Amino acid sequence: MTGERIGETGVRERIKELYEGDSEAAHRFRYALLGFDLVTIAFVIATSFVATTPAIIVADVIFGLGILAEFLARLWIAERRWRFIFSLGTLIDAASIVAFLAPLTGQGLGFVRVLRTLRLLRSYQLLERIGRDIPALRARHDEILATLNLAVFIFVMTGLVYATQFRINDQINNYADALYFTVTALTTTGFGDITLEGTVGRLISVVVMFFGVTLFLRLAQVLFRPRKVRETCKRCGLSLHDPDAVHCKHCGKVIHIETEGET
Repeated sequence: MTGERIGETGVRERIKELYEGDSEAAHRFRYALLGFDLVTIAFVIATSFVATTPAIIVADVIFGLGILAEFLARLWIAERRWRFIFSLGTLIDAASIVAFLAPLTGQGLGFVRVLRTLRLLRSYQLLERIGRDIPALRARHDEILATLNLAVFIFVMTGLVYATQFRINDQINNYADALYFTVTALTTTGFGDITLEGTVGRLISVVVMFFGVTLFLRLAQVLFRPRKVRETCKRCGLSLHDPDAVHCKHCGKVIHIETEGET
């Protein structure tokens, strides 16, 4: 019995290492999870254009079982399980699992699967790793982060538009229609050929315009401001410096900025 408990603890620690560790295997595992999320989102988008077939239903169930297995693994290694269960990300995953496995009960909740796009929010932790793996991206950390913020916002809001308007709005027939509305509202172009129904739809439009424009302006700001490099001064903590700086502008301490030989 003790041996079984030790073996169970060992397996739990190995899984925890894959999710939270810094080894090459852990990074590859998290890249694989990101790939699974992207494939899942692509599947949700692609199937919004076609009628449901037996093959799509089978794929739904396979994806649902995969999400369920990954969810149970995270639940098993969680230190504070009740806090984990009632977190926003967990509730979104639970909705995704129910939606993907709905065909097993004869129900059609496929539109809720778009909530899976919110899983991209958990993938930001890979940004630092990507920056270390690809030196050319190290100096573009802020630009990449601003781009990701805007892209994830667009996908999340498109999913929300699709989930709330599909089947009640004749102008929203697939994911492309929802994406088209989100982008036109975000850019304040406002062609007017697609509008959202009801009070909820109007509130979504306001959120898209307000927060979308803010994220877009943030991206423009980091793209066009003078280039800086990120190197934290050990004395005063200033983190952004000119690429050729040898002293901290704030306190004058000598700093050592790593470069790849750029001129």
